[in-house]
Amino acid sequence: MKNSPVNTLFKETINFDKSAAQPVYIQVAQQIINAIQRKHLNEGTTLPGTRVLSKLLKIHRNTAVAIYDELASQGWVEIIPNKGTFISASAVQKRKIKAPVQNGNETSNYATNAGFPFQNSFHLASTTQTTKAKYTINDGKPDLRLHPVHQFSRWYSAAMKRKTLIKKWNRSNEISYSLFQTELCNYLNATRDFFIKPENLISTRSTEMSLYIVSQLLIKQNDVVLVGNLSNYAANMIFHQAGAAIKTIPVDKNGLDVDYIRKHFIKNSIRCVYVCAHRDYPTTVTLSAERRLALLALAKEFGFAIIEDDYEYDFQYDGAAMLPIASADTNGLVIYLGKLGQSLFPSFQTGFIVAPKNVISEAKNYLQLLDEQGDLIQQQMLSELIHEGEIHRLMKKNIVIYKQRRDSLSNLLTQNFSKIATWQIPAGGLAIWLQFKKHISLIKLAKETQKNDLFLPKTILYQDKNTCAIRFGFGHLEKEEMVIVIKKLKNAYTKLASIS
Repeated sequence: MKNSPVNTLFKETINFDKSAAQPVYIQVAQQIINAIQRKHLNEGTTLPGTRVLSKLLKIHRNTAVAIYDELASQGWVEIIPNKGTFISASAVQKRKIKAPVQNGNETSNYATNAGFPFQNSFHLASTTQTTKAKYTINDGKPDLRLHPVHQFSRWYSAAMKRKTLIKKWNRSNEISYSLFQTELCNYLNATRDFFIKPENLISTRSTEMSLYIVSQLLIKQNDVVLVGNLSNYAANMIFHQAGAAIKTIPVDKNGLDVDYIRKHFIKNSIRCVYVCAHRDYPTTVTLSAERRLALLALAKEFGFAIIEDDYEYDFQYDGAAMLPIASADTNGLVIYLGKLGQSLFPSFQTGFIVAPKNVISEAKNYLQLLDEQGDLIQQQMLSELIHEGEIHRLMKKNIVIYKQRRDSLSNLLTQNFSKIATWQIPAGGLAIWLQFKKHISLIKLAKETQKNDLFLPKTILYQDKNTCAIRFGFGHLEKEEMVIVIKKLKNAYTKLASIS
């Protein structure tokens, strides 16, 4: 077989890079598979022995053995002791389904449109925009560059090595509450003044998943849901999809106007009120203590639920954070949504729902459909980080940085926008509500900044007859980047203002 066509084929076509991350045996095996798929190697073809292959490719014989073992494990070759290695019949004889079409080439292309009707969802239309701009302003996201990569690798590795992890994966059902549920429960009791037990909470992948589950539990077609007059676009999409009739409520310097609800609605006409009490989205206004108590009393009187979305509770810079409405709820009126691990990489952040036991029991049924297994590695790691106090230490460390960035942005705005816009320095959070004094087209502003390498997504632009504002997220920007972003934004605004 020294000069066989197969030897020549291997010698001329197989290449590999020993410095690549992918092992050599995988690189070679994939190239042999490609040759089989292209019919350069046919059924029953005898491949060179491992000694010959190692000489042909100038590799160790053990690597040659690994190549054939890999091909055999995938069913591409058959290794017969004392005879050799052969291309498997099953690898070659993969028959194509012959479709009755006019043009034979049509079967090589996947269909663009479905051949059956399905329901389009206007309310779930994606708000995602793509850009090549170097700089961007978002609605208030953490800076991934602050994520402790080396520590994370150590935490992840330690969680993976836990012997109890395999047992959890293989469990058929959970007899008792997990360590993660217990640790999360303890953490929330300590930080938010709750008095909950593990039976009062479930963890989800995100706040959006939490809200989706809650909306499925609460909302029937045409149920009235009250939100702030600007509100959270993602939450509104979820409510619309559930069939809700959304009504908007005024928001002033003290937050959601609870008196407005009493004056314009009657008992049993409201299904739920969605409120970001700690920091209104998008205005960052905090719901006052008086209005929190008034909202609780009104919920009991009118018979509606309160969905409290506390998406930024952990980011508090000045003074102590005001406790959630849920901490004062003694009548089971509040469903509390929150996040944990926002100082970690996004895939290791988690959402959670806190509610009365019977609500949580039903929510688990929905969660089982959406995410039965959950992320056990994530939960194991978060359990240990909570127990060891690492979450608290990391959060405190990042809060110092985010406070400096908030103050830097405020100073830059004072220098560049004091005559153009108004804003309040929030006591916490990762965004500032920037309101322009002179109304211009924010869509045109976004187009103008795009020309200058600055991207303003449509989800941070708020404009109607009374509003011309941007939810300016600063958490992801270092001071040097802020200087550049503010300059680009100022130039774009000045150009548009002079035209209008």
